[in-house]
Amino acid sequence: MSFDCRPRARTLALARRSAALLLAVAAPVVLPGPTAARAEPLGTWNLGEQHAVRVAGVMHDRGDAAFHGERSLAGRELPEALAALADRLGVPAVAAPSSGVSVSTFDALLVAQLGAADVAAAVQHEAWRAGLEPPPAFGTEVVARSLGLRDNHPFGQERLERFPTDAITRAEAAHSFAVALKWKGTAGATAHATFASFALPAYTAAERRVLRLAVSKIGMPYVWGGETDAAGSWYGAQAHGGYDCSGFAWRVFKLSGFAWGREIRGRTAAAQAGEIPRAARIRLDDVHPGDLVFFGAARFWQRATPTRIVHEGIALSPDWMIHSSGQGVYVSQLRLDPWRAGRFSWARRVL
Repeated sequence: MSFDCRPRARTLALARRSAALLLAVAAPVVLPGPTAARAEPLGTWNLGEQHAVRVAGVMHDRGDAAFHGERSLAGRELPEALAALADRLGVPAVAAPSSGVSVSTFDALLVAQLGAADVAAAVQHEAWRAGLEPPPAFGTEVVARSLGLRDNHPFGQERLERFPTDAITRAEAAHSFAVALKWKGTAGATAHATFASFALPAYTAAERRVLRLAVSKIGMPYVWGGETDAAGSWYGAQAHGGYDCSGFAWRVFKLSGFAWGREIRGRTAAAQAGEIPRAARIRLDDVHPGDLVFFGAARFWQRATPTRIVHEGIALSPDWMIHSSGQGVYVSQLRLDPWRAGRFSWARRVL
C-alpha cells in the first residue's frame, strides 16, 4: 500500500476507507500550503461509517431519529455498542462504563473487545522495562492506532481532531466501530502478529532522555505543520495541537532544548535529511535508537528533495520507530515491515 502523503483534502478520504492506516506522512510547512478542505459540520464528516454501524446494529440514532455525530457517547451507548460488536464477533462483551469516556479509554475498551488487551499490556511493559516511562495509555494507543481505529482529518478540518484526553464523540466512535467491523474478527490476531517481536534495547542515558519525550506524545493527532501540543507555533499557522512528521522530530530534538538539536536546522523532512553530507547517511541495518529515519523515493546516493523525502520518524530500535502519521503519534515497525523498509531512504544520527 502506498499513499501520496503530502496532506491534501482528499488524501485522508482514501485512508478512511482502509481498515488499517499504516503510513500517511507530512509535508513541508512552508507556504503555499495545501488547499484547505471544505469545512464540514462537526458530526457529519463520516456519514458512510455512521450508516454502516447503524446497519450493523452496533450504534443507533438518538431519540429524535438523528445520529448526532458531534455529541459525546452517553449513558448505555458504549456498553451496548461493545455488546453488539461482541455478538457479531462471537465473543464475550467487555465491561464498559455507562457514561462518557475519553478517546484513550474508549481505545482501551475497543482494543480489549477485539482481543488485543494482552498485546497492549505487553507493549506497555516493554516500554516501561526499557526505562521510557510510558504514559498509562501507551500500550493501548500503540495497538489501537496500528489497527487504524483512529482517524486523521484533512488540512482545514483540524477542529475535528481529538486529543487522547478528550471525550470520544459519536462520529469518532462510529469510525472506530466501522473499522473494527471491517477486520471481521481478525484484529486481535493481527495485533498479536504485529507486536509479537516488540522488544526494545538497553538505552544510553541520552537515548532514554530523548525517547521518553517522544513516547510521552503518544496519541497526539497528526496536524499539518504541527509542532506543539496546542494551537499556534513559531510561524503562527498551527490550527490545532498536534504534529506532522517533521514537526514531531522538531519538537523532540529542537524545541525541547536538547543540545543535540542544535545541529538540526531544517524544519521539513527533506531539509533535515539533506543537510548532512552523504558520507554521514546511515543504512537501515545500522540504525540506532534516537536516529532520524527518512522515507520516500530517494535512494541512498540521491539528493534529498521534497518529492523524494516525504516522511520521517525517530527510531526506537533498528526494528521499531515512533512517528506522527495518519494515526497521529504512534509506533510502527521499521525494518520488520517490507513496505516501510522498501521506502527507507537513509537515517541521520543526532545523538
